[in-house]
Amino acid sequence: MHSIHPTAVVSKECELGDGVEIGPYCVISGRVKLGNGVRLLGHVQLTGPLTVGNGTTMYPFACIGFNAQDFKFKPGDPTAGVVIGQNSVLREYVTVHAATKADQPTRIGDNVLMMCHSHVGHDAAIDNRVILVNGASLAGHSHVAEGATLSAYACLHQFGRVGKMAFISASVAVANDVPAYCIVANRRFMAGLNLVGLRRAGMPPAHITGLRDAYRDAFRVHRTREDLLRILEERARTCPPVEEWLRFVQTRKRPIMPGFDRSETSEAADAAEAT
Repeated sequence: MHSIHPTAVVSKECELGDGVEIGPYCVISGRVKLGNGVRLLGHVQLTGPLTVGNGTTMYPFACIGFNAQDFKFKPGDPTAGVVIGQNSVLREYVTVHAATKADQPTRIGDNVLMMCHSHVGHDAAIDNRVILVNGASLAGHSHVAEGATLSAYACLHQFGRVGKMAFISASVAVANDVPAYCIVANRRFMAGLNLVGLRRAGMPPAHITGLRDAYRDAFRVHRTREDLLRILEERARTCPPVEEWLRFVQTRKRPIMPGFDRSETSEAADAAEAT
């Protein structure tokens, strides 16, 4: 059974799972599929094609699946829409835009938390357990890997990538790719490893030490792509998590965010890595 408030408008094309709750003044249009236990708390607007996984909750004035903010996309063009995973939470005024292509949707993973006013642009992808804090924004075609966090009002450039368990500080505009496990404190440099996140995730101390050594060797100085790959390959033999960095660099299409510049900020970098 499901519950639909009398003021809600629900498309005849909408498929509802068991236990779905649709609150007052929600509007659902087009081909929308809501999994078991999905809750729309009121004033939520959804437009298809859209699939929402079991147990996901959306708060008032979330708007999901509307056309991309892209001049190349014209109303009526085919789109794969949006796919949202299970047990995610989309808070007030969250926006997620539909894909510009018919073969690959904009994608939100499982157990994602999108806080108030956060935005995911067309063709972007968010993996599982990502957190977007209030006002964080992802441009089109960007990708945020599992367990990463974008703090309040952080922005990710079009086609940009943020690696697994990385942490982007508040109000930072990220134009370069950010490798896994790293912290970005400003728009120019990384500030070392996300040690708090790594420890909370239960990473063995030996692996954390190996990552710190590899970070200093690979990212604290300017290197050619060939040198960077060589160093990461060597480090990955003794520290398996470094393989994440190796794959990240091998598949990059944008520049990698540098570590602190030694000539200007080495003391700040050392202090950040020591915490």
